[in-house]
Amino acid sequence: MVKLKIIPVILCGGKGSRLWPISRQSYPKQFIALSGDSKKSLLQKTLDRISKIKNIQPPILICNQEHRFLVAEQLRESNIKPDSIILEPIGKNTAPAIAIAALKSLEENKDSILLVLSADHKIDDEVNFVQVIESGLHYVNKKKIVTFGVIPNSPNTNYGYIECDRPFQNNENGFSIIKFIEKPNIELANELFKNKRYLWNSGIFAFEANVIIDEFRKFEPLILDVCKEAMKGKIQDLDFLRLSEDLFSKCPNISIDNAIMEKTNLGIVLPLKTNWSDIGSWKSLYESEKKDINGLVTVGKIFHKNSKNSYIRSSEKLIVSIGIQDLVVVEADDAILVSSLDEAKNVKSIVELLEIEGYKEAKKHRKVHRPWGHYFSIIEDKAWQVKRIEVNPGCKLSLQMHNYRSEHWVVVSGNAEVQINENIYLLSPNQSAYVPLGAKHRLGNSGKDPLVIIEIQTGSYLGEDDIIRFQDHYGRANDD
Repeated sequence: MVKLKIIPVILCGGKGSRLWPISRQSYPKQFIALSGDSKKSLLQKTLDRISKIKNIQPPILICNQEHRFLVAEQLRESNIKPDSIILEPIGKNTAPAIAIAALKSLEENKDSILLVLSADHKIDDEVNFVQVIESGLHYVNKKKIVTFGVIPNSPNTNYGYIECDRPFQNNENGFSIIKFIEKPNIELANELFKNKRYLWNSGIFAFEANVIIDEFRKFEPLILDVCKEAMKGKIQDLDFLRLSEDLFSKCPNISIDNAIMEKTNLGIVLPLKTNWSDIGSWKSLYESEKKDINGLVTVGKIFHKNSKNSYIRSSEKLIVSIGIQDLVVVEADDAILVSSLDEAKNVKSIVELLEIEGYKEAKKHRKVHRPWGHYFSIIEDKAWQVKRIEVNPGCKLSLQMHNYRSEHWVVVSGNAEVQINENIYLLSPNQSAYVPLGAKHRLGNSGKDPLVIIEIQTGSYLGEDDIIRFQDHYGRANDD
């Protein structure tokens, strides 16, 4: 086979509300270590997985601008320098994202081959995954658009299906695609499972960039035209590539399946013989994890007696279970989910109701990640709150001011460089500083160890949008 350079395109969008309360809009599942036996996030595991593919190149990542620093930090932790991190100003599904990635790759290489993957898939058999992906390049060389279907192990209603042109066998590779089927009801799912011509739709693709662009030109010219204009209006912002919001917002909201795969005659599907899941619910995560002799999956501080067939997860607190079965119990620092395994599929709709009712826990964690580190809200009232702030070595917050609150900083560990108006102080553990309302101020960590401080805020308004930035290393707006 001709040596090909493969550019991975990793789609990192999505709110991840189906795995609430661990996954939320501010910190969705693709950035979380969901498996109890690993500290790596789903995104980082995806990066590890594709690194084993021959001739793989630095990845293109496409994400919501809200999560740009999460992506950058997890790439840094994985010691990976990307081709680019493209920021979608608004989510428009997979077709526009893939068109953007193809256009970006063609700027540098007219013979680009793209491997498109989601950041949030769980795949256990990496050897088979790599083998099947590499075998798919044979069809890519023939100007085909290759997708990879998973051999079903159950009549699942959470996945779409792909109909092959003939029953699949273990020793066969590529199949022509007859049609795509949306998520079926249980009756249809049973029929499809029994018929050996149907695969789960994994949403993994491989193709030449020029080939997919030609198909967009044929079937979805509006998407292609809008994406071209959005790319012309792109702005390099630090390590990120920002698309024009005004232009990109004109894109139709449509999946690559609906836009291209259901219309093209170039589609080929290869079976993936692996334990695969898109982790679309707590039940699917439970089914994909290793269980003990009682059918339990436990993560964190768990004590159980006479319990079975359940998923129990603790983020911090001790969970004690007695005599439970067929349940999901998940503890986050500010919320607890208790559900039957079967009803866990409805978590997303419950989160939507929580949003309507005004529960801030629906979308945000108490721990908030920033490009310089993170902060954790310990306790709050209407006129005051207490935060734990951790600043990474060599990082600093923006030079800023507040109109409605004052702040008191107490250094817990590390050494702080503090600026208040024109004065600069160096503070050690147990030392403190007071920031009056309206004072320009900045907090930095010039040391080699993390800086941890306790911040006490008092004032008439404590919202995060009460920030006026004068200088910022990260190019952020005032409420970002």
